[in-house]
Amino acid sequence: MSASALHLTGPGKARATGEEIIRSHGYSFFGNLKYPADYPHFDYVNPDAPKGGEISLYAPGTFDSMNPYSRKGRAGRLSWMVYESLLGGSEATGEPLPGDRYNEGYGLLAESLEYDRGKTWVIFHMRPEARFADGTPVTAHDVVFSHNLFLDQGLRSYAEAVRRRVIGAEALDDHTVRFEFAEGISRRSLIDQVGGTPVFPRAWYEDTGARLDEPRLEAAPGSGPYQVESSEVNRSIVYARNPDYWGWHLPINKGRHNFDRIRIEYFADDNAAFEAFKAGIYTFRPEGNSKTWATGYDFPAANKGHVVKAELPDGLPPTPSGFVFNLGRKVLRDKRVRRAIALGYNFEWTNQSLQYGLFKQRHSFVQDTHLQAEGVPEGAERQLLQSMGDLVPDEMLTEPAVRAHSSDPDRLNDRRNLRRAMKLLDEAGWPVGDDGKRRNADGELLTIEIPISASGSATMSAVVESFVSNLHLMGIDARFDKIDAAQYTARERDRDYDLVYDSYIPFLEAGTGLHQRYGSREAEFSLFNPAGLASPLVDALIDKALESTTKQEQDVALMALDRALRHEFFMIPTWYLDKTWVAYWNQYAHPDPLPRYATGVLDFWWYDAEKAQALKDAGAL
Repeated sequence: MSASALHLTGPGKARATGEEIIRSHGYSFFGNLKYPADYPHFDYVNPDAPKGGEISLYAPGTFDSMNPYSRKGRAGRLSWMVYESLLGGSEATGEPLPGDRYNEGYGLLAESLEYDRGKTWVIFHMRPEARFADGTPVTAHDVVFSHNLFLDQGLRSYAEAVRRRVIGAEALDDHTVRFEFAEGISRRSLIDQVGGTPVFPRAWYEDTGARLDEPRLEAAPGSGPYQVESSEVNRSIVYARNPDYWGWHLPINKGRHNFDRIRIEYFADDNAAFEAFKAGIYTFRPEGNSKTWATGYDFPAANKGHVVKAELPDGLPPTPSGFVFNLGRKVLRDKRVRRAIALGYNFEWTNQSLQYGLFKQRHSFVQDTHLQAEGVPEGAERQLLQSMGDLVPDEMLTEPAVRAHSSDPDRLNDRRNLRRAMKLLDEAGWPVGDDGKRRNADGELLTIEIPISASGSATMSAVVESFVSNLHLMGIDARFDKIDAAQYTARERDRDYDLVYDSYIPFLEAGTGLHQRYGSREAEFSLFNPAGLASPLVDALIDKALESTTKQEQDVALMALDRALRHEFFMIPTWYLDKTWVAYWNQYAHPDPLPRYATGVLDFWWYDAEKAQALKDAGAL
C-alpha cells in the first residue's frame, strides 16, 4: 500500500481482535492511489477553466422517464448525472475518474473512509456540508436508504448480486455509515461497490411515494453539480449547473463541471440528427457512423473551420460489441450453428464497401491490451488452465485463442466461408430441403430474427441487411425487423431476439461486475448478459481473478478469461476503433494532452467565449 495514500492507525485504534485499520481519502484495491490526501486537483484538468456557456448533444429515439433506474420505459439521456456517491465517479460519461487512473476512487460525499486489512467492513465519514439541490443535508441515513432501495426495487440481477456480498448497512450517526461484507467471498468490488452507489434523498421518496422501479418525469433532487432544469418528452432535456452546489471547493471538482447548461436534443433517427448538427441546432456530436465521418463533413460550416472534426486518443480497450446470440434459443445452443451463422458476416467486405475502411476487426474482449490472449497458452496462463482440470476443454490448451474469421473483401458472399458454414449446418442436423430451406429432423425451419432500432443509422441497417443476405444463401430463413426505439428497448429487456447487436464490457482489472456481465447465476434474466451466457469455466476464471492477491496473478486470470470467453463463442465480433471521433462547433476547449482513459467532454472541457463570439460575428451560429 502506498504510504502517501494510506495511513495506518496505531495500536489504540485496533480492535480487540488486533486487526489493522486503514484510513484513507480514497480507495483502490491494491492501495496504489496516485493522488495524496492533499492533492489540489487532478493533474490533467485546467484548474482555471472558465465557467459558462452551453454544450448541446443529441440522443436518438424517444424518452418517457427521468428516472434512470426504472425497470420500464426509456430514461432520458444523462438522467443519472444529478446524483453523487460517497466516492467520486464521472456521473455524466461513465468514464474512469480520475481519467488518468483505472479503478481508483476519491472521496466526494465522503471525506474519508476506514476499513480493516481483510476488507470485511468499511466506514465512511461523510462531509457535513453536503446538500441536495433542495438544500436538505445529505446524511448517512440517505446512504442506507439508497442502498436498500436498490436491493428492494432495483434490477433483479444487480440486487441479488449485491445482497449476497453486502450483509449490513448502518448509519452510525448522521454523517457516519458502516457496511458489513459477507465472509468467504472475494474482497473485490466491495468497498468500491458501496462507495459508488448513487445517494438519493430519503425524505423526497417518503413524501412523494415514488418508486425506483417505475418511470416518472419528476426527478428526485440530487446532490450533484447539475440538476434538471427542464424536460420535454421526446424533444429535449436541459441540465443546469447549480451555482449553489455544495462541493465547488473540493479538489475532486477543480477544473470540472464547467458548462452552465448541458442540453440534449432528441431526433427520430441519425439522418435527422446530423442535419440538425449541420444547422447548429446542437453543437457537439460524437460520431459513430463511418459513412458520415468519411463523407458527411463536406458542408460550409465545416469547410470554413466553424466545425472542428477531431480524432481523440482512447486508452481504454474498445467495447466488445457485435452480434450477440441468444443462448436461450434451443437452436443456438449448438456451437456449430453459431459458427455457421458467424461465417455469414463478412467484416472485410463490410468495412471496405460500407464503412470506408475505417475500422479494425475485433478479436478479443480486451483488444489491444496486455490482457489479450494470443496463440496457444503458455507459462503462468497455461499452468492456471491446467490446474482447473476437466473444466478446460483440450482444444483450449492445444489450439490458438479463437480469432474472428477472415473473409474475401471483394465479395460479400465469400464462397469458401459459405461452404464451411453449410457443412457445419449439415453436421448439426439442419440439411437443405428441395425448397432451399434448412429444416431439422422434426421438420422445423431454421429461422433467425434480428431486431434493429429504427433510430439507428442507415449504415447499420445496410450491415445487417448484407449479413442476412448471406444467411439466406446458406438456406437459413433469416430476417431483420426495423422497429421503433421503445419497442426495441422492450424486446431487448425481454430477450426477444435470436441475434441482437449489443455489447459486453471490457476489463482491465477484476471486479464482481464480471459475474454480473458474464456469470451464470443471473444469466437467465440479467439485462447485462444479453446472450444468457452460463459457463462453469468462465465462472471459475472470474473467481480466480477475484481471488488474486497480486496484479500479476490477476492479469494471468484475466488473460485466461479472455481466452475462455472467445472459446464460448456467444458473440460475432464486429469492428472497433482505437480512437474516438467527435465533431463540434468551434467554441469549446480541452486540456492537452487528454488523460489516458477519458475524453471528458462533459467533465473537464469548457466553453471558450472568444471562439463563440467569433462564430456569432461570422454569422455561423
